Amino acid sequence: MTHPTLPALARPLAFAAAVALLGGCGRQASPPQAAAPRVVDATTLQLAARDATSRTLLSGVVVSSHQVQVASRLMGYIREVDVHEGQAVKAGQLLLQVDPTDIEGEVAQARAGLAQAQANLVDAQADYRRFGNLYRAEAVTRQQWQGIELRYKVAQQQVAAARAGYDTAAAQMRYARVTSPIDGVVVQKMASAGDLAAPGRPLLVVEGQGRLQVQVQVPAEVWSRVRLGEQVPVYAGAREVVGRIAEAVPVADPMSHTHAVKIDLPADSGLTSGSFVQAGFALGRQAQLRLPAAALVERAGMRGVFVVDASGIAHFRLVRTGASAGGLVQVQAGLNPGDTVVTSHLDQVSNGVKVAGGHRG
Repeated sequence: MTHPTLPALARPLAFAAAVALLGGCGRQASPPQAAAPRVVDATTLQLAARDATSRTLLSGVVVSSHQVQVASRLMGYIREVDVHEGQAVKAGQLLLQVDPTDIEGEVAQARAGLAQAQANLVDAQADYRRFGNLYRAEAVTRQQWQGIELRYKVAQQQVAAARAGYDTAAAQMRYARVTSPIDGVVVQKMASAGDLAAPGRPLLVVEGQGRLQVQVQVPAEVWSRVRLGEQVPVYAGAREVVGRIAEAVPVADPMSHTHAVKIDLPADSGLTSGSFVQAGFALGRQAQLRLPAAALVERAGMRGVFVVDASGIAHFRLVRTGASAGGLVQVQAGLNPGDTVVTSHLDQVSNGVKVAGGHRG
């Protein structure tokens, strides 16, 4: 009996291994299944364009209608300033003092001039009386008398002029002490001790208890639409108040080519003098997109909304907004009519989540 050799036994085994290997190569591995997106139950809103008043926002500042700029009528160095910003003052209260050295010299000079003119008048008056008696006694000629009479009249006029000069110089001394013209609060201080005061240069601003107004510089394209008495919304952060146009200067500023407009604020506006605000001036009516202010979110320092696509997946989109009113914000760029935005549970929404919830259009 013969036994198979080793090579003969290896051939069937090698064939079987090759068949098994080919069979394994023919089978393909199943791809991993994608994880289902996270679902958030939130409310959405489909945007639609609606006819509304278009407004442009212009920056302004709240001021008092009773505001006085205090200046010195003297030229001189400020000796001391006795008040500070925010301090309440009374009418007639000392605000600052200007060094009166120059004025004191003018007063002394005017006093000396008055004394000289008065001495000349005494001398001219004595001659006038003496020559008057001589003229009546026909001891002097008419021409001599007229010369004495003229000298007396000139001396009187010189005394009057010298007295007026002295009174004016003495009155200037009073202006070395600058006092408050009204009861109010010092809201601005533009000078300190050692500064040079000049006539007409404001040194302090005192604000009285007048009504509050918003002062705005309006460009020509907006100015043509401004009407006295028209209501204008005023925005200060999240606060909105309605003011009324009280003053509109028809002459444009030669440098900025803008017009000054003042808007009266209601007594309960809650705003304070010096606050920066924005006033919304109407430009006409046109179709606008508006969305709830609550729909706006910030991601990585960027402001936008979450828009839901046809599959219900949320995507963050940047938007540019305009004026807000009644909890709604005007959309200037970034959204289109028909877009669906998420309006609730925004702290749970992120890119790629599926939004499943109530819809309101």
